[in-house]
Amino acid sequence: MRNERAAGDDTAVRVALWRAMHAQVDPLPHVLEDELGLRLVAPGEEWRRRPDMDPGATRRSRASIVARARFIEDLVAARAAQGVHQYVILGAGLDTFAQRRANDASGLRVFEVDRPGPQAWKRQRLLELGFSIPPWLRLVPVDFQDGSWWDELVNAGFDEGQPAVVASMGLSMYLTHDANEAALYRLAYLVPGSAVAMTFMLPLELVDAEEQPSLEATERHARAAGTPFISLYAPQELIALAREAGFREVQHVSSAQLAERYFAGRTDGLRPSSAEELLVATT
Repeated sequence: MRNERAAGDDTAVRVALWRAMHAQVDPLPHVLEDELGLRLVAPGEEWRRRPDMDPGATRRSRASIVARARFIEDLVAARAAQGVHQYVILGAGLDTFAQRRANDASGLRVFEVDRPGPQAWKRQRLLELGFSIPPWLRLVPVDFQDGSWWDELVNAGFDEGQPAVVASMGLSMYLTHDANEAALYRLAYLVPGSAVAMTFMLPLELVDAEEQPSLEATERHARAAGTPFISLYAPQELIALAREAGFREVQHVSSAQLAERYFAGRTDGLRPSSAEELLVATT
């Protein structure tokens, strides 16, 4: 458990383990193949006995985690084919795109933006596992709440004159409304051809009734861990905010749309949680 505690981020660890669980316990076809995060965490042989790894109770949550990652990686690939060569991951956590898809990523400039402590731990673990930090991968330590992340991103080599794909996965709920609004206003002025994909958590009353008890438990756990959910959004609320910020096009990608896109035809009934959805905005 030493590695897991050192990561300093329960959410990032849980996401990494759920991605691995999808590959290990869910039937084919897999939406995403990612067991590298499991290697980074190195939680010990009993990790699947954790209460938050129960295969049945967590199936919709882990489906959401792999669906959002697959959606964003598909978006990055599509935009790269159109000539967009900068990819920014806000709240990168234990994301492994740069390692799993190194051939694709090496044609990009990838910026992983996260808090200093967890990011330093991740850098150390990558090196311990034999992964280098190539010149096209920039690890950018920031404080999201104070608004300095943009300056740090530019200082790390982000080219403000070139388009980019910016992903924010599992971050908006931990930031204040003001911080989310400021981020959208800043990102709306990326050069034309840029795209922003942001996940967001829905208020409890908009979540499927069958999922509400587990979401309430998750919120209690997050609060006890010192990372409470601060900002929840109804889809139309976030769409309006993005439009006010100045984005040219704004699209809501619902959990039902993700289910249709990545889980159609499955015989096991696996589908994403109704608690988290996506905003995709373009400049």
